[in-house]
Amino acid sequence: MLSKKEFIQDRDRVFDKVYGALSGLAIGDSFGDASRKQENRVNYAVTTDFNKGASWSTDDTEFALLTAKTLIRCKGKLTSEEVVKSWMEDVVTQDEYKRGGASEIEAANNLRKGLMPPLSGKFNTFHMSDGSSMRIGPIGILCAGDVEKAKEFARIESEISHYRDGIWGAQAVAAAVAVAMVDGTMDEIFDAVMAAIPEDSWLHYNMQQAFGILDECNGNLLEAWMRIHDALWTSSWATTAEALPSAFVCLKAMNKDFRTGVTLAGNFGRDADTIGAVAGVILGAKYGASQMPAAWIEKTRFPSGTCLTFTKGIDIRQFAEELTDIIVANDF
Repeated sequence: MLSKKEFIQDRDRVFDKVYGALSGLAIGDSFGDASRKQENRVNYAVTTDFNKGASWSTDDTEFALLTAKTLIRCKGKLTSEEVVKSWMEDVVTQDEYKRGGASEIEAANNLRKGLMPPLSGKFNTFHMSDGSSMRIGPIGILCAGDVEKAKEFARIESEISHYRDGIWGAQAVAAAVAVAMVDGTMDEIFDAVMAAIPEDSWLHYNMQQAFGILDECNGNLLEAWMRIHDALWTSSWATTAEALPSAFVCLKAMNKDFRTGVTLAGNFGRDADTIGAVAGVILGAKYGASQMPAAWIEKTRFPSGTCLTFTKGIDIRQFAEELTDIIVANDF
């Protein structure tokens, strides 16, 4: 694993990783959303590529771009006030959110009532959803090689809409991305993930359950597949304690390259767009855009503004360039 100092010496390498991670999140989001559609299941059973009718984009990518926009505006000097400013400008001002996450909608309603973080997240019926984990990738990207800063910034960003497991899940994803950005091994990535999650939490319990089942099956995912689903099932498939272990067990089972890892995660079912987005941002950070399918990157480069209207037509590559400049400057 590279040190942060070593990593930022080569801007081209930094950009490749940043663009890979941001695009990976977008690809995983769109791929998972497409794979779970009934039409795809009837026609293909297992989805292995985008078809012409694949939707683009969902709240996962668009809220992640909100996070990225905040980081770019404040030049990496993240505070709760900066997070609130972004939400006031680009979330609270909307009257409706097509396909918006329940945790984010309720957080916006709380902000309208005058409840600020952390109360806007704590007093939120959906504070244990995976909505924080889906959007936190840019934090890990920015904090490449600095896991502690990644966890602290993830807390600051996620507490506007989440509490307890919702925050811990975001911290786990941010930590994973921060390690993957600097060429951490998969073991180092998983060590960072587990260190970010309190041992007495529901999320930690389910992570252990999922990994334990895979180990009992000697890494044979086909043998473990239904057992893992049964063990993780919750009444709301967007629960952090279900979706994140699903994403991480997919990564543990298949991580040799970006395409196969995202294909597996996107086909896992349940909250497949978030499972795909989490797997995609970590694998994209690990392998970089240069080792990802170019057609997939282009397919998802310009969001549609389905949930957050400000994201329509944003160039993800340009956001990657701006984040790269902040990382290389290293003054945040």
